[in-house]
Amino acid sequence: MKKIIEKADVLIEALPYIKNFRNKIFVVKYGGSAMMDRERGRTILQDIVFMNYVGIKVIVVHGGGYFINQSLKEEGKQPKFANGLRVTDRNTIETVISTLRKLNKQIVGEIKELGGESVGVNGEDVFRVSPHSAEIGFVGEVESVDTQKINKFLEEKKIPIISPLGKNSQNVYNINADQAAAEVSLEMETEKLVLLTDVVGILAEKDKKSSLISTLRIKEVNNLIKREIIIEGMVPKVNAGVKALYHKVNKVHIVDGRIKHSLLLEIFTDQGIGTEIIR
Repeated sequence: MKKIIEKADVLIEALPYIKNFRNKIFVVKYGGSAMMDRERGRTILQDIVFMNYVGIKVIVVHGGGYFINQSLKEEGKQPKFANGLRVTDRNTIETVISTLRKLNKQIVGEIKELGGESVGVNGEDVFRVSPHSAEIGFVGEVESVDTQKINKFLEEKKIPIISPLGKNSQNVYNINADQAAAEVSLEMETEKLVLLTDVVGILAEKDKKSSLISTLRIKEVNNLIKREIIIEGMVPKVNAGVKALYHKVNKVHIVDGRIKHSLLLEIFTDQGIGTEIIR
């Protein structure tokens, strides 16, 4: 009986969040270990289906870096990176496109198995980009987002699953998934942008989980980067989040995708589990 009552308490704790977020738009960047571990990934997708059922309009932008690397290695190619971005020549972009399309279809199928209504969206149909630089090839910077197309799917109560690809008048380009998610979020002026990652959040002391910074303000970000508290792959995530906040996104969450049901724990509980970034 005590355990049953505790379950009821959890539902009551979630109730005000469900009420406040109904009909609000969330963007979730789905990637990292959550995609690599099917069991963990399934709980994240369950969270997304749950949010959709309680009236939250969820947009998913997925990554796929690990799977792209595996595909390239199977083709006898060695993945190359420059400043955290994939060096993408003509042959590599073809592998990137085929791998991401396969992943997109897989995610749509998994959500449908969980009882959710989702639709696969090729990123090149919604993102218009410009080349990042000649040195790294077919890597794009987002110039605009076709929000009308995304809104159409939301009005149909479907969950759009968007791949991180974009195009200009001539070519298709690979896009950093965190940046793609942030661009969708800021263009849609969403309630939340949630970036799934492979760490517990932003730590004040390296490798010390108890030093988790639960709330971070924009004005504190540059100092943490200078002090190398925010480092490596976390820098573009945080910068993408800050840009979104400056464009009317209400709150950004950096959440550990390795934890089962991490979305529900972060969004529908008073304490949360990751780092939230606020204006």
